[in-house]
Amino acid sequence: MAQQQPVTVVGAGPYGLAVAAHLKARQVPLRVFGEPMESWRDRMPAGMYLKSTPLASAISDPLGRHRFLDFRAHTGEGWVGDRYAIPVEEFIRYGEWFQSQCVPELERTVVTAVESGPGGLRLRLADGEEYPSRAVVLATGLGPYSWVPPELAPLVEAGLASHPAEHASLAQFAGRRVAVLGAGQSALESAALLAEAGAEPIVIARAPQLVFGVPPERERNRYRPLRARLSHPGSSLGPGWPLLAYSRLPGAFRHLPDDIRAQKVRTVLGPAGAWWLRERVDGQFKVLTSHRLRSAGAAGRTARLHLDGTTPMVEADHVLAATGYRVDLDRLTLLDPALRRGLRRSPGGSPRLAPSFESSIPGLYFTGLSAADAFGPLMRFVAGTGYAARRISAALA
Repeated sequence: MAQQQPVTVVGAGPYGLAVAAHLKARQVPLRVFGEPMESWRDRMPAGMYLKSTPLASAISDPLGRHRFLDFRAHTGEGWVGDRYAIPVEEFIRYGEWFQSQCVPELERTVVTAVESGPGGLRLRLADGEEYPSRAVVLATGLGPYSWVPPELAPLVEAGLASHPAEHASLAQFAGRRVAVLGAGQSALESAALLAEAGAEPIVIARAPQLVFGVPPERERNRYRPLRARLSHPGSSLGPGWPLLAYSRLPGAFRHLPDDIRAQKVRTVLGPAGAWWLRERVDGQFKVLTSHRLRSAGAAGRTARLHLDGTTPMVEADHVLAATGYRVDLDRLTLLDPALRRGLRRSPGGSPRLAPSFESSIPGLYFTGLSAADAFGPLMRFVAGTGYAARRISAALA
């Protein structure tokens, strides 16, 4: 029987764990590979907080018994509502608990290659094992897609510029001048962490002003006044009818024109900082808004940024490019080049996906950020694990 060949899930972050849990519930033969919460541990600076609320930070399991709040109850910690900012260290512990409870058969082996094989796909592992798989779900997270503006290439080569994903801690920059590019959550929180670690950050943003979210009116949406709930209904992405549509109707998003989808994925809920971040930013360090990076170069061990704006040049000891992530399938090097060439892509480079999250390569599925172009901004957040896991597991069962 075809089902005797396993389905393989590559990745053990929230999306990979959720897909694996749902496949198990449907009794689909399964192998899962990765280090639990590896990207969150290695690519998120210590001291950061999640932008999403506790309810919207639940990794999906079929029975809904392993939510973030269930984890807090399990560890004896108190109930928290929408005004609680989750420390990344706590969320990592939650993900590890979810894995131990829902996906204990996780194999902590690296998948080195996914290739075409007789009648399907074939995987090679770091320990030398090779085996056929009737389907592969790639839940590789943000890791392959960190994006640094090409203007910074000379500084990257000189070791004077990097992406925040390269640093598990920003304490190494204490006493140094650090220019932070961007106006989103990553940029503003990185700058705050740098200042609190004793560095001298300066934020450089194209936006005319910094934007922050609005604090939740109540600890739970159902406690809000009826008029507020009708005019701005709650959702896993926040209050408002547009956000409700993005969170409830991701399947409809894929029918929008290419340019509109790309624009919405890039701009919905960003660039902006979380509401709780404002007091750690306002007046704490220098901010240059309405400034665009024109070019960059090194003068010895000093980075020089040439800008279009009222301040034409900024010098720093390091540049942190908090410029986000861009899906680029050519950076998924574990995919065999022939498979990569065979993938249908959107103009922005994301995979074209069916309603089941299957790509144009039969049996090859993408989830998480890789699927955001098809299913919308929900796929950028943990709240999207439920929709993705349900659709993928239903298709593969």
